[in-house]
Amino acid sequence: MDVIREVINLIWGVLYSFRQTLSVWDFVDIIIVTFLIYRILSYMHKTSASSVIKGIIVAMLLAWGATAFEMNVLSFVLRQVMQMGVVVLVVLFQPELRKLFERVGTSRVGFLFRKRVDTGNLENVISNVADAVDIMSKDQPTGAIIVFERKVGLNDYAVTGTRIDAQVSSELLQNVFYHNSPMHDGAVLLREGRLLAAACMLPLSNNINLSRDLGMRHRAAAGISERSDAVAVVVSEQTGSISVAVDGMLKRNLTRETLEMLLKNELLHADNIIKKEKKLKKQEKREEKKQEKNNSANKEKVK
Repeated sequence: MDVIREVINLIWGVLYSFRQTLSVWDFVDIIIVTFLIYRILSYMHKTSASSVIKGIIVAMLLAWGATAFEMNVLSFVLRQVMQMGVVVLVVLFQPELRKLFERVGTSRVGFLFRKRVDTGNLENVISNVADAVDIMSKDQPTGAIIVFERKVGLNDYAVTGTRIDAQVSSELLQNVFYHNSPMHDGAVLLREGRLLAAACMLPLSNNINLSRDLGMRHRAAAGISERSDAVAVVVSEQTGSISVAVDGMLKRNLTRETLEMLLKNELLHADNIIKKEKKLKKQEKREEKKQEKNNSANKEKVK
């Protein structure tokens, strides 16, 4: 018992000393740094930089082992490399850092000034896009790429095309991508439920893991989803297959129903959908109760 009591007193003493030396802001500081490191690592994990991170960890373990076993030459070489670590990291992660700062720099005003999304209008837009894509994918397929803008602004790409600013409809999208249309070659950008611009040029993806069977439309869709948080829908002109690009990943061979469900999951807030479903259920229950009351009243009149 005395040993256990001494261990408890020792632990309590350590915790008490930490409480005396650390303030609330120190804990906040630690939490923020931890969150930033987690976000950076999770972002890097989605790119080819993850293999570089593994290499850096191996180099650090080698440096520690060389120092522990007094391997002077290897330890000296690794120390020299570590001294240039910042420059080496900037060079190695230049593409990823560029994408990261592009996202931060092109983001529109923060959540305090963000416009409220019209859920009903956006659902109508998604339905029209799904209808247009479904029609363009059948019989003689029509190549198309439709990009939904989200938090990251796409003005740099909108200015490369023709500004339209029109209400989204299935017929309008089909006319834009019609073979003989002057705006069929390029991407359509949608912002806040409206067709912002057509015939826009998009950056191509540098992902070497993409299938070689994919054409420029698919690589452009993957590229814009890598550089922003946009969602891009693609119709293949050769096969008519429907694909969606999100965060640099392509989801291929989708049906109309799967496409609509995927777009709703990506573009509509889940809590808004749940609230709307609850409202609809409440309305249905009220209507059922009214119907039951009316039926019971009619039966009494008959009696």
